[in-house]
Amino acid sequence: MDDEWIRSAKFLIVDDQEYNVSLLERILSRAGFSNWRSTTDPLLIDSLYDELAPDIVLLDLHMPVMDGFTALKLLRSKVSEQQYLPILVLTADVSSEAKQKALHDGANDFLTKPFDKTEVVLRITNLLKTRYLHLQLHSHNSQLENRVKERTKELEKAKFEILELLGRTSEYRDDMTEQHTQRVGQMSGLIARELGLPESEAELIRLAAPLHDIGKIGIPDQILLKPGRFTDEEFEHMKTHTSIGASILEGSLFPVLQVARVIALTHHERWDGCGYPNGLKGDEIPLAGRIVALADFYDALTHERPYKKAWTTEETVEEIRSRRGTHFDPEIVDLFLNLIDRRVPV
Repeated sequence: MDDEWIRSAKFLIVDDQEYNVSLLERILSRAGFSNWRSTTDPLLIDSLYDELAPDIVLLDLHMPVMDGFTALKLLRSKVSEQQYLPILVLTADVSSEAKQKALHDGANDFLTKPFDKTEVVLRITNLLKTRYLHLQLHSHNSQLENRVKERTKELEKAKFEILELLGRTSEYRDDMTEQHTQRVGQMSGLIARELGLPESEAELIRLAAPLHDIGKIGIPDQILLKPGRFTDEEFEHMKTHTSIGASILEGSLFPVLQVARVIALTHHERWDGCGYPNGLKGDEIPLAGRIVALADFYDALTHERPYKKAWTTEETVEEIRSRRGTHFDPEIVDLFLNLIDRRVPV
């Protein structure tokens, strides 16, 4: 127990009789206390409380204008349930009704006048010990909460790093710049926001989109890195990267990985139903898959790969425009073109 803290505790003394106030001040002084504010006007309780922020209140019960019961309710209204402010009622009223009502209205302890000086000091000391322990517990809990918050931040950071590393695995063999997945993620987030999706949903798509091609880790190099056109058999094998990716991401409890699974499976579906792996058509294709389909297409065309040269932005935009309503969702194409027209970096 910190005796120094107890001796420096802040008192608020409220009694309409000057004699009682002086008596309490002498008792406190002789007991080694020195930090108090006193008043004989109960109407000043509100302002004095705000000014002093007391550790304990010594309160008379029967006072003119504002009695102690009203003062108790006022004080309790200013103190949250998580705080512990001890209030010691000192009164000449020895009735059980007064005591019960005072305790009901928020008093922590009750002494009747004339009071024993030693008992007053003991009651005050016990109440202050309780407050000190409560403050220590509150401080400890705050430290624990801060540690939990810091740990949560660390876990969130680790989660994002893992997502980024997973994204890199899918591009490591066919995109040595290691930027394709991140560009697709950023672009997908921009399109999602342009669509007016809630920020939380747009952010999920941004984080999940880089995993769209994670299934490529299951495609042999002789197919994945082939510089020319695929044979029909090779293309059928290449298509399986969608179902492979969905299988890798299957069963996760994390929303971002659940979205990533949907994207991995559906980002090669087409608006006209001619895509793969399931030939979904129109709104049958999940929105996240439709968004990433366009973002992936744009980035793939505008950047060089082992099997192709990079297209210009103008050429790629014209190609996307020509595929509006066949390959891509018309609304998403229009919003994407708006981003291009506004020169938003994509």
